Amino acid sequence: MIVAVGYSLYFKEIVAGGSGRGDFLWGLAVSISMLLTAIIAPVLGAAADFSSRRKRFLFGFTLASIICTALLFFVEAHDVLWGMILFIIANIGFEGGLVFYDAFLPNITTERSYGRVSGYGFAMGYIGSLTTLLVAMPLYAGGFEEANLLNVRYSFLIAAGVFFIFSVPLFLFLRDHKIHFEQKPSYIRAGIERVKDTVTHLKNYKNVARFLLAFFIYNDGILTVISFASLFATQTLKFTLQEVLVLFAVVQASAIIGSIIFGVISDKIGPKRTIAINLILWMVVVAAAYFVETKEMFYIIASIAGSSMGASQASSRSLMAQLTPKHHEAEFFGFYDGLCGKASAVVGTFLFGLISYITGDQRLAVLSVGLFFAIGFILLQRVDDKQSARESITT
Repeated sequence: MIVAVGYSLYFKEIVAGGSGRGDFLWGLAVSISMLLTAIIAPVLGAAADFSSRRKRFLFGFTLASIICTALLFFVEAHDVLWGMILFIIANIGFEGGLVFYDAFLPNITTERSYGRVSGYGFAMGYIGSLTTLLVAMPLYAGGFEEANLLNVRYSFLIAAGVFFIFSVPLFLFLRDHKIHFEQKPSYIRAGIERVKDTVTHLKNYKNVARFLLAFFIYNDGILTVISFASLFATQTLKFTLQEVLVLFAVVQASAIIGSIIFGVISDKIGPKRTIAINLILWMVVVAAAYFVETKEMFYIIASIAGSSMGASQASSRSLMAQLTPKHHEAEFFGFYDGLCGKASAVVGTFLFGLISYITGDQRLAVLSVGLFFAIGFILLQRVDDKQSARESITT
């Protein structure tokens, strides 16, 4: 509702005044939020592992995201700086919170079920996205006409409200394993020291490093597609606002199906092969998007992208869980979600916005995204998915 559809379009068309400048400023806002998350996530993840306070860290990030998402309601035309700052904080809250959220995966299921449980998790997330989109859709009936802008801004409040309501069960029922200290340590200092130790000894985890590098590259392409798909549809293919909402309903529905089906497939053939299959699909999607001329064909492309999006994310998380050493889940997921997952979005989103701004051609910008999938596919082949690092970190 915020990153992919509602606010991204509202920011470009109303806040930034449209054109390539809107692409550039939106790409800049996404890049800044991801870069800041990448800087803090590994340290916070290690600190959360050390203190066994993952849920507390997750609560803080979630609350920041909900509050700033709700405050987007007050962003009006030409409030560029205010609109960027609120989005950046909200996105840091959401993306940073995923570090701690994802780190719970190894604690709530067994290794043999990582794929399907991760897939079910993403499927539920996309069901939530689709539900929110359908609830908010009537508010967009009048488009971005002056008389309807208040309705559009109400959709941001709906997104914040849904986020709040459905995050409550986790904080009520999910438990951390507590560690008691005779003298309260400095969690952040301990986190910094732990990250330094992990980086220093990362050569002992070449398999993890190889996967993180591959993930860094191909995830950049995925996040760029998510950030700019609606802008490409409206500017290049002349989708109306209502057509964009239908488009993303199709994407969310196909992502639900893809997450579930490929989650099960991942447990059958392994997450590495599942990711490889979906990276090939992503290359097909990008090539097709470059040549697409009709809205009908773009709906088909979007459905393929949606299924690959859910499958890629779920399979990547399960492979990372498989390769992660015990008792260091939040720390390693800090690198996965933060340093690699978020920092990767800095390059692609900035590059897309820059190419679109300089050339005035979004098709060229889309084509550049294909490089991330191709390079990621090649690097993924170097990962040994038969090796598990779930043993002690010292091995």
